[in-house]
Amino acid sequence: MGQQQFLLIILGLIIIGVAVVVGIGMFQDNAVDHNRVLVIADLKLLGSKAQHYYSRPMTMGGGSKSFVGLTADDRGIGMLAGVKYTNNANGTYTIKTDGTSTQVVLHGVGKVTMPDGTYPEYDLTVTIQTQTLSKVN
Repeated sequence: MGQQQFLLIILGLIIIGVAVVVGIGMFQDNAVDHNRVLVIADLKLLGSKAQHYYSRPMTMGGGSKSFVGLTADDRGIGMLAGVKYTNNANGTYTIKTDGTSTQVVLHGVGKVTMPDGTYPEYDLTVTIQTQTLSKVN
């Protein structure tokens, strides 16, 4: 009878161990998915700010029907949002390519490491009418 009880205890420990490992994996997957959603939401908000920049006159700090002032440096992203927003708990956001008269491309990198050691990345192409999201990683 003692051997049977010992085997049942071992079997129980193995089942608990497997459940813990699966739970940790599910938690990590959920964290990455949640970070992706937050990065996309932040990019969409920056995209809306870029569209407002496009439609504002230059005298009010806008682009006067152009995205040209939104340059791919700190000054360009600073026209859309402050440093605290462009590097927050969700991710880091930049302007990928200088704005043209018709579009600007924003770039967001998440802060949760994926299983392969990389981070979630997205590009958002903004025009006056649309915001097109593309997954980089």
